[in-house]
Parts: sequence; structure tokens; C-alpha cells
Amino acid sequence: RIRPQLPKEKIEGCHICTSVTPGEPQVLLGKDKAFTYDFVFDLDTWQERIYTTCMGKLIEGCFEGYNATVLAYGQTGAGKTYTMGTGFDMSISEEEQGIIPRAISHLFSGIEERKRAAQSQGVAAPEFKVSAQFLELYNEEILDLFDSTRDPDARHRKSNIKIHEDASGSIYTTGVTSRLISSQDELIQCLRQGALSRTTASTQMNVQSSRSHAIFTIHLCQTRVCARPDSLLDGSQPAAEYETLTAKFHFVDLAGSERLKRTGATGERAKEGISINCGLLALGNVISALGDQSKKVVHVPYRDSKLTRLLQDSLGGNSQTIMIACVSPSDRDFMETLNTLKYANRARNIKNKVVVNQDKTSQQISALRAEIARLQMELMEYKAGKRVIGEDGSEGYSDLFRENAMLQKENNTLRMRVKAMQEAIDAINSRVTYLMSQEANLMLAKAGDGNEAIGTLIQNYIREIEELRTKLLESESMNESLRRSLSRVSARPPFSVGSSPGSGLAALCSPAAPTDTEASDVLRRAKQDLERLKKKERRQQRKSGCEEEDGREDEDEDSGSEESLVDSDSDAEEKAVNFQADLADLTCEIEIKQKLIDELENSQRRLQTLKHQYEEKLILLQNKIRDTQLERDRVLQNLSTMECYTEEKANKIKADYEKRLKEMNRDLQKLQAAQKEHARLLKNQSRYERELRKLQAEVAEMKKAKVALMKQMREEQQRRRLAETKRNREIAQLKKEQRRQEVRAWLATSCQWLGAGVCPALALQFPKKGTSQTFSKAARLKWQSLERRIFDIVMQRMTIVNLEADMERLIKKREELSLLQEALLSKRAKLQAESPKEQKGLQELNEEIEVLGANIDYINDSISDCQATIMQIEETKEELDSTDTSVVISSCSLAEARLLLDNFLKASIDKGLQVAQKDAQIRLLEGRLRQSDVASSSQNHALLDALREKAESHPELQALIHNVQSDDSDSSVSEVLRYRQLSIYYPFLRSSFSLSDACSPFPHMAYLQLTAPPPSWPVCLSAPGMPPLVGIINPVGGTKNARTAPLQCVSVAEGHTKPVLCLDATDELLFTGSKDRSCKMWNLVTGQEIASLKGHPNNVVSIKYCSHTGLVFTVSTSYIKVWDIRDSARCIRTLTSSGQVISGDACAGTSTRTVTSVQGEHQINQIALNPTGTTLYAAAGNSVRVWELSRLQPVGKLSGHIGPVMCLTVNQTASNHDLVVTGSKDHYVKVFEIMEGTVGNIGPTHNFEPPHYDGIECLAIQGDVLFSGSRDNGIKKWDLEQQELIQQIPNAHKDWVCALAFIPGRPMVLSACRGGVIKVWNVDNFSPVGEIKGHESPINAICTNSKHIFTGDPGFEPSPGPGGCAG
Repeated sequence: RIRPQLPKEKIEGCHICTSVTPGEPQVLLGKDKAFTYDFVFDLDTWQERIYTTCMGKLIEGCFEGYNATVLAYGQTGAGKTYTMGTGFDMSISEEEQGIIPRAISHLFSGIEERKRAAQSQGVAAPEFKVSAQFLELYNEEILDLFDSTRDPDARHRKSNIKIHEDASGSIYTTGVTSRLISSQDELIQCLRQGALSRTTASTQMNVQSSRSHAIFTIHLCQTRVCARPDSLLDGSQPAAEYETLTAKFHFVDLAGSERLKRTGATGERAKEGISINCGLLALGNVISALGDQSKKVVHVPYRDSKLTRLLQDSLGGNSQTIMIACVSPSDRDFMETLNTLKYANRARNIKNKVVVNQDKTSQQISALRAEIARLQMELMEYKAGKRVIGEDGSEGYSDLFRENAMLQKENNTLRMRVKAMQEAIDAINSRVTYLMSQEANLMLAKAGDGNEAIGTLIQNYIREIEELRTKLLESESMNESLRRSLSRVSARPPFSVGSSPGSGLAALCSPAAPTDTEASDVLRRAKQDLERLKKKERRQQRKSGCEEEDGREDEDEDSGSEESLVDSDSDAEEKAVNFQADLADLTCEIEIKQKLIDELENSQRRLQTLKHQYEEKLILLQNKIRDTQLERDRVLQNLSTMECYTEEKANKIKADYEKRLKEMNRDLQKLQAAQKEHARLLKNQSRYERELRKLQAEVAEMKKAKVALMKQMREEQQRRRLAETKRNREIAQLKKEQRRQEVRAWLATSCQWLGAGVCPALALQFPKKGTSQTFSKAARLKWQSLERRIFDIVMQRMTIVNLEADMERLIKKREELSLLQEALLSKRAKLQAESPKEQKGLQELNEEIEVLGANIDYINDSISDCQATIMQIEETKEELDSTDTSVVISSCSLAEARLLLDNFLKASIDKGLQVAQKDAQIRLLEGRLRQSDVASSSQNHALLDALREKAESHPELQALIHNVQSDDSDSSVSEVLRYRQLSIYYPFLRSSFSLSDACSPFPHMAYLQLTAPPPSWPVCLSAPGMPPLVGIINPVGGTKNARTAPLQCVSVAEGHTKPVLCLDATDELLFTGSKDRSCKMWNLVTGQEIASLKGHPNNVVSIKYCSHTGLVFTVSTSYIKVWDIRDSARCIRTLTSSGQVISGDACAGTSTRTVTSVQGEHQINQIALNPTGTTLYAAAGNSVRVWELSRLQPVGKLSGHIGPVMCLTVNQTASNHDLVVTGSKDHYVKVFEIMEGTVGNIGPTHNFEPPHYDGIECLAIQGDVLFSGSRDNGIKKWDLEQQELIQQIPNAHKDWVCALAFIPGRPMVLSACRGGVIKVWNVDNFSPVGEIKGHESPINAICTNSKHIFTGDPGFEPSPGPGGCAG
């Protein structure tokens, strides 16, 4: 139940972090974390609905002898007491009454109702006895709230109440006051008296907080007449029998879980809070043990707390239990709400076994009655012949019964077929009637004598004729069957049947003649009516036409009625083919319908355009005719006035004008005809619009069907993939078992060769040695597992604690800003009331309020991000919770437990020593800090005095000093000075990081070699005040055969102390990762190292630079570090292989090399960025995790390999989808197409066949061409568009192919191997161009930019210590 927000929370600006899914019992916490329960009640739910939904069935169950329990759990102030109804506020209304008062009313009304029902039925009324107990668990002491002699101030004294368990496992208490209740008001009064005696106090989270757990119990004892069925053997009326049912109903109001820093409790309140949390912790352990899905926990710790001991029946026992989790919707209570929902989610897994509570006599009578009923039913079956006894005495069903069952089944099948065939016949008759009426209408239409009334009449007559014909056929078939039966009977003279068959046959055959007569009468009347209508039609002389329909209907679906009703299963491939065919048909229909819709829309647009054009032309021609007529009249008038007027000239002009007028009239008539045609088209426009809407609806339905079909295809594909994975695992298991059997067979053969005298000695000595090794190894593995698990728990809890601290800080800041905003709003309202014309002040206040609102929104977004991160960590913790410490400890032997205890003792001593050392260091640093504060204060004063002396000639400095003195803050001076130092320091950094557009000193095609510097080589100089930069890129001289070699080494970069393992490069920057646990960034223009990214736990195996965001991603063990190099090279986030996001550098404290990963994490082998720089793909284990870089959050996972993914590359398709290609140790190359917005687990779209003979080491992709290199020394060329193998070179190198890269701007691809050889291949025909011995050691990485090729290796200098890399 989610309580409404409090007024205080609304004033402080708390947001609601919970939501309820409409129509589903599901709560959403934060953005997307969902919890599902049996019932969910939102903020506006009334008490009445909660009771009727949850509690009504429990009270009714008590009358049937079932126990019940209601638990209210939640943080303090979440509304538990209000929900249960134990607060008893005098001002509360009847609608706000809680569960207990409503349950009491329901109980007594049920008693009265059952008594009245018994009296109306004339049986003895049941007798009820109700008693109540009210217990309080305060500081692990049980107190009786009904005990009037108890001193309320003596709560800390030891209680005399004891808890016991009877033989059946039920819990009962001794020393508790039990009050007999006779009425509802009396029970309410007892409840009120006990509730007022409860221990309550005020905390910062609740004004009236319950400081104890309260258990209110109602015992119901019922004696009623036993409802037994009448005897089946004799009809005598049985004697009345009585049964006694008992039930108990626990109403548990738990005290709220609380944190001392939230409640502000001290002293006695703090002790109460600790006791409350201890009881709730024990309750949580019991719930976890009972709700364990794996059933690993055998012992349930009921005895850890008196609370769990009292509720033993309710948790996993004989009781119907409902737990109401009360939560707060405010985001400041986010962690408490999350813990409560997780608590309730675990409680859902508990399964109770409920039985009726009867006395022993009633139980025995019920058992005997059930046995009698069973025996009577069995006797009836023997009498009916259903059961028989065989010759060997075994019971079974008779053949007659089995045959009867089979015939009934066949009869049902035939009945279904007859029904289906009857439906098909009806459909065919209606179809035939329709077609015949259509044919008659067409014939009448051709003759010019048809109309709608005639067509309807003809259709009715034809339908009647078809019905009569069907009856006639049925009668004839019946007649024929009876004639056959009569002939069979007459052929057997001993069995005379009399005259009845003949009479029956005559009776059945007689309807045939009337049927023919009736059909002829119908036809005659139809012809008469037709002639009459034709005469009427001729008199009216109206013409009627019949428009042919645009399309024909589909064929009737009557062919399937006679087919078999039994469906046949098809395998997965046939399903896939069917799915593809259905999808293609749907797509084709959608395209056709869409084209038709487009044509209709275009025709409508053309009609509108033509209408406007014709109207304009029509108006123009009418105006032109009118002008011409006026001109003609004017000319004739002028001619009549002229002196030289002649009749011939006037006639000529008149003829000319009349000719022009005729032409214009013809144009006008054409336009008028076009206008009429356009008007006719406009009339048909409504019909087109209806067709358009119909087609659009059909297209929408087809698209929905297409989406559903595609979803079904994906699910089928997922099932096939899971089945394939399962088969592969089974095959691997069988191979392993086969190898084990081969080893055993070899050992047996060896023993036979050694002889009978030698083998027993070996058999006696070998187990002893193996046992000690196995024991030490097993104990060491268990300790390592526990150590990793403890480290994981500490890291997760530390991260959650840091996030909680951030949330609390942000919530406090939001409260301050909300109060300030309220003050400004009240000030603005006051200003508007006093001086509404003061616009300037109002504008300033509005700006301040707007700024505060923006700040509050920003804080709310930050709180939401913290909540989302916490939810992500919780989900990851649930996924990784595979190694339970309790399971490991419980599986230890005594010797292993001693070893673990010794290790725990040593670890605790070491941690205690480290804590003491850290405390001493902190005290020392605090002393130094105080000394530094004093020294800096004196220096600031001296600096301020020196600045005053110089201020006379610098007015700006004088104003600055005046501002500092007015603020009276030495920190201001230090801030100003620090800002000036930064303004000098940062430009140098920015100049070091600048990407110059100048030409590179290496313009020709070459490769740049990177290695560690020997001690004699110089390092580059640095500016004064800057740390020394140790890396430098030095040019090298030409080598022998440089002219004939395809590549030439031109430079070597020295700086790493161990081998270089990974590379990434742009035209200006180079990034290298090494075994020395560091990454270096080089400026290719200046040839110098500009930054070193350190602090990795182990080797840096992959590095990528995103030019869109300016971020660098480095990989070491199971961590991905995100570096921001735009301002200063610092680690801003740490991503883990399991999907966790840690703020800052999570590996900063690791001073030594870490070889193994933490529990639940996997080694990350390689990362890749998509071309747009929005998504990061990380290969960890046998899957690839997908990260969204805008939020730095995991959004999905690419799975499908059964071995670790060793390499991957990313390209973009024509539809702007990411195309991810992965290579694994399972020898396969898989392709994944990632569409925008795709989340969750994603399977491969294609699996390249045939696979390599060993693990894949490298990939390179360009356009539709993919190259893959493997440990089998071979390289394969694949076509991504056709998804097939183009060409392969099995032995492209003499060793593992470790790296592949394309040369930009040229159709060439590079390959490097573990032997140090670099080869150049033609991309088009995959032929070798040349090769060079680039290194004397294995080449670990290769990359290119627009001008250079970079290779990395362990180094070629024999100098002590340094490793090398080539790039």
C-alpha cells in the first residue's frame, strides 16, 4: 500500500518516486524497476477497498477452521498503524476505520448470519466461543496489554510469558491473559484498552511512532452439526453428528524499520530502534530462508527472535497469511521504500500448508466418512461392471468399459465433424443462393427489366427452393437407407418384424410428392410476381443499371470442413519457413494496399487541382467573351458613325468577331463539360474516401500482424538458439565423460601390466596423497570464494552508501531551495498586493523564482540519476548472487571450517591494523592541515599587505582589495590567486593537448614503431613548473632493402617500461596501452608524450578514443575506465563487466597488480565504438555488453557464443544500424545487427560457416568485406551482404594471426602474426603484395590513420627492464 504524501513533504518539494501500472498488480519504483505482488493499492485507495480485497476471505476461512494472519510491515511513518486500525484516534470517521475494527464487525455479523441460517434450515444452531489476546514485544520482552495489574513503568523487567510448541507443531503461549468476548462492542473496547497501553514515542520521521511490535489474536471455537451426505446403502435418516472447529486470527502491527540518522533517536529511543531492527532482521532471515527458490537452506532460524517464534505458524506453517507492505511515495524515502518492496518480494515466495483445525473426534469421523464414500463408489463400479478382478487377483477396468470410452470418444469426434459439415453446407447454400440471384439480376439487367425489388424477390424464392431441395435430398437419403434396411430384414425370414417397417417407410417416403408439388407452386408464384413487376416497370419506364463490383471475393473457406481435426506438429525449420512465407505475404499485401492508398490520395489531390484550374479558366473565358462582345458592339457603333462606312466592311468585322466568339464558345463548352465531369468525380470522392479509410485500417491491421509475426519469429529463433546451446553443452559433457572413461581404461590397463603385487601398494598410497591435496585445494578455493564475495559485498555497499549520501545532500539542498522559493513567492504576492505597478521588482522576483525552479529541476534530475544507479546496482547484485556465503560455510568439513576461521581471524587482525594505521595517518594529516591553515593565513595577510602597497598604481587591484576587505574573507584572496595561477597553467595544458592542422613530419606511407627507451636515450624537456614528460617519438634511419620492402619504419616512440598491448590513433593523436598498467597519449605533430593515464589494476588490453565526446576508454581486467582529456586527464567513471557504473576511479587504491577478477565479473578482452560515437561494445566472457554513452548506462547484451569473445569490430549498415561482428574461442564468427532503441538480450543475425580450426584473434571490416584471423594461422575473407565465405588462405602466416587492419585510401589489408611478420594483401583478389619482418617478437596490435601504420610489440632492445611496443 502506498500512502499519500504528507503536507510537510509537499512543502519541502519531495517528488513521487512510485507509480502503479494500470490494470496490473505492479509497482514501478524510479523509472523502470518493477515489483509484482498479489494486490497493489495506490495513493487514493480507501480502507474499505483494502479490506474487501484482502481480508474478507480470511474471515470466512476462520469459520471453516483455517488460521489466518495479517502482517503490516514498512518503515516508520508509512501508515502501518493506520492500515491495521490500532491507533484509535477519536476524530476518525467510520470510512477510515482500519482492518481490525472491520474484521471484528465482519466476524460477529458472520456468527449471527450462521445462527439464523441454521434456524431457517431447522437444524441445531452452531455454538461460538470468542476469546482475545493482545501482546506487545518491547525490547525482546513479551508484555501482556490485557494485564491490568502490570506496572506501565516496569517495561524493562523480565516477563513471565513463555512460548511453547505442541505435538502438532503449533505455537501457544502461557501466562497470557485471554478474555472471553460476547459482543462486538466488548471486543472493540478490549482492543482500544490494549492499544492505549502500547509504547509510542515521537521521532523526527513520525510524531507518534510505535516503539514495539503488537500482536492482537482472536481465537474462535465453533461447534456445529456436521454436514454429511445421505447413506448410499440404505435410505434411513442418519443421526445428527457434531464437529468442533477452532481458528486463530493474528493481527500483527510491526514497528517501523528505521535508521538512527533519519529518526534522530538517542538514548532510550535509540535502544528501542536497535531492538526493533534486530527483530525485523530475524524476521527477514526467516522470510529469506522460507522463500529460497533453490531450497538450499535447510534450517529456518525461528528461534533467533521472539517475534519470529510467535509467528512460526504464520510463516511457513498452518495459516493463511497476508503481508501488507506499507511504503512512502516520496523520493527522500527511496532507500526505505526499495528495501520494503524487496522484503515483501521475498515474502511472496513462501508457501504455507493450510489444514482445517478440528478436534480428534471430528477428524476421525471425517476420515471414516470419506473412506465409506470411497468404498461405496467402488462397490457401485463393481456392480455396474466397470471394475473387474483378474485371474491373478489384480483389479482393473473391464473391456466393455474401455470399448465404451473409445466409442464415446469416436462419437464425439464424428459429432464435431457433422457439425462442421453442416456449417459448410449452410455456407454453400447461401453462396449458391447469392450467385443464382446475381445471375438472374444480371440477365434482367441486360434485358432492361430488373430493379432492386425484383432481385430481392428472386433471391428469396431461390433460397426457399434451395431449402426445399435440401429437404428433398435428406428425405431421399432416409428413404434409401430404410429401403436397404427393409431388404435386409426381408432377407431373414426367421426374424419377422411385422408391418411396421413398411408403414414407416411409406410414411417417410410420402413427403416426396408434396415436396415436388410445393416446389412447382413456388416457381409458378415466382414467375407470376416477376411478370407483374415487369409490367409495373414498363409502365413506369424507369431504367435501372447494375454496377459491377470492383473486385471478387475470395474463395469460400469450405474445403477445410471435411479435413482431419488433429493437428500435426512440425519441426523448427518448417516453422521458420512458414513464418518467413507469412511475413513475405503480409509485407507484399501491405505494400499493395499502401500503393493503392497513395494513388487514391494523389487522385484526390489532382481532382482538387483540376477543379481550381477549370474554375479559373471558366471565369477567364466568360470574362473574355463578355469583353469581346462589348468590343464588337463598340466597333459597330464606331463604324456606323464613320463617313467611310460601308456595309461590306461592317459585315467582315462582324464575321470576324462572330468567328472569335464561336471559338470562345467552343472552349467554354469544353470547360463546362470538364466541369460536369469534375462534379461527377467529386460525387464519387466520398466513396473514394471510404475506401481510403478502409484500406488504411487494413494496412494498420496488417502491420500489427507483421509485428506479431516478427515477434513470434524472434521467440522461435531464441528457442532454437537455447536448444542449440543445450545440445552443445550436452555434447561437451559427453566428450568430457568419454575422456574420463578413456583415462580410467588406461589406468586399468596399466595396473594389469604392472601385475597384481604392485597395484595394491599404489592403490593404498595414492588416495592418501590425493586426499590431502584435494582437501587443501578445496579449502583454498572456498576461502578464495568467500574472500571475493566479501569484497564484492563491501564494494557494492560502499557504492550504495556513497549514492545515499549524495541523495541526502541533494534532498537537503532541495528543501532549502524549496523554502527559499516559497518565501520569494509570498514576497511576490505581497508586492503585487501592495504595489501592482512595480514591474521592475516583480520582474527581478520572477527571474529569481525561475532560477530557483531550474535549480530544483536539476537537483530532481540528479536524484533520479542516483536512484536509477542504485536500482542498477541492486539488479546486478541479484544477478551475481550466485555464491552464497552461508551455503559455502555449511558445506565445509570441520578441518576446512578451522582453516576458514584462521583465515578470518588473520584477515580481521590485518584489517584492524590497517584501520589503526589509517586513523593515525588521518590524525597526522589533520595536524598538518591545521598547521597549513595557520601558515596560509599568515601568508595571505602578508600577500594582502604587499598588494596594498602596489594598489596605488593599479586601480583595478585597489578595487579588488576593497572587495576582499568588504567581504572580510581570506579565502577570497586565495581563490583569486589560485584562479590567476590556473589561467597561466591551463593554457599550457591546452597547448599541449591542441590538435594542430600542420603537416605531419612523416608524409609518406610508413609504419611508426613504439618501444621503451633504454637508459641512454634522452627524454623531452618540459616547461618550468610542469612535471617532466618522459615519452618521445624519435626518427630512425633507413634499413637494408628499404627500397624493395612494402613498408619502411620511420620512427620509434619510447616511453613504456613493458610491452605495448593495444593501440588507437587519429591524425594528430596516438594512444598506447601497455603491460606496465598505464596508457600514454602522444602528439604526432610534436612527437611528444602529452599525458599518462595510470592506476590500472593489471595490463591494459584495449584502448579506444571517441573524437565526438573527447573521451578515452581503457580496459584492464574487468574494468573499463572512462577518461576525460578535454581539460585534464582524469577518470570520471569506471564501468564493470557486470554492468555497474562507479563514479570516479574505482581502481585508484590498487597499488599492486591484481591478476584475478572479483566474483561475478569477467575479463574484458576488447572494446569497440560505433561510427557515430554513441554506443560502446565490450566483449566480456561469452557475451558483449552494450553501453549507451550519453548516459553511460548498460542497455543490452549480445549473446550466442559458447566460448569467450576475443575480438569484435563495428560497422554501420545502409539503414544506419550498428553491425557488430564478434570472434570467439569457439572458432565462430557471428554478426549482430543492432537497431535503434533495441535493449535487452540480443541474439546473432547470422553465424558464418564454416568456422576456423582454432580461436579467432582479430577482425577487420570495410564496407561489405570482412577479414578474420585465427590461431590456426589462417585468414578468411567473408561477404557480409551475401553472408558467405569468399576466399580463405589456410596458412597465411607461420604463427597465430594476431592483428588485421585496412590501409585507408588503398585496396590493401595488413596482417601481423606472433612471429613479428607483417604482410600486405590485395583486398580484391586476396593475393599477397609483400611482407616485412617488422619485429623480432610477437606483434600485439596494429592500427592506422590517414598517413601512418602503427604496430606494437614487446620491444627489440636488449636493455635491462624496458619492454617494447610498436605502432
